[in-house]
Amino acid sequence: MLIIIRGAGDLATGIACRLFRSGFSVVMTDLAIPTAIRRTVAFSSAVYNGEVTVEGIIARLAIDPEEAISITLDGNVAVLIDPEGHSIPILRPFALVDSILAKKNIGTHLDDAPIVIGVGPGFTVGTDCHAAIETQRGHYLGKVLYEGSPAPNTGIPGNIDGFTGERLIRATADGIFSPIAAIGDMVNAGQTVGFVDHVPVIATIHGTLRGLLPAGIPVRKAMKLGDVDPRCRKEYCFSVSDKARAIGGGVLEAILNLSKCGISD
Repeated sequence: MLIIIRGAGDLATGIACRLFRSGFSVVMTDLAIPTAIRRTVAFSSAVYNGEVTVEGIIARLAIDPEEAISITLDGNVAVLIDPEGHSIPILRPFALVDSILAKKNIGTHLDDAPIVIGVGPGFTVGTDCHAAIETQRGHYLGKVLYEGSPAPNTGIPGNIDGFTGERLIRATADGIFSPIAAIGDMVNAGQTVGFVDHVPVIATIHGTLRGLLPAGIPVRKAMKLGDVDPRCRKEYCFSVSDKARAIGGGVLEAILNLSKCGISD
């Protein structure tokens, strides 16, 4: 059975890994210039590289829906450049998962597939989707909602070892980003990790550089460019996060439960 996932960043990739390992065929859609900072665990990197492997699962870039199906039949995940979702009615998926994480619904409809699942804030069950998944860290992370909406966006990144917003590296100006550090590097507070044109981009805490945009990406001032993990575990940079696994488990549960309940009939 085919699942389409809108978005191919690190959280969407965690969902894709859960579904793929559970026997589903997976096609993901993303932007022509993806901005996922955790590139080492994001299938969106296939847009730049043609192919990417995350935890042993291969994702390949497809030029059209027909090639996407061919890639899934070969036993891999397919990635399409299709931010508007034009491929959805062509592919006719068993389920559609919107994991764009735009904090609002930007184009997913209840009738896009027999089962439609919204991930994170901005979705209302019964209006936008058949089920929604809680993405806010805490007791209810990954919970499947069959009514209502996930908690609204707080604007505050999740707490990791006592750090929230300090973990993020942001653009200091408008321009083109040029990194001088790499994902997996240890960085110190005050260290320059790149430049936006000629303006330095600085890490604010000590830790492992868990995410960083690639070179040549146009950015806006204050845009998120990177992520420092204060736990200082390099291996975390190259594996799906606990949050992504929890959300992926919620999506899998929702698909199986809604199938059992006859929503997909």
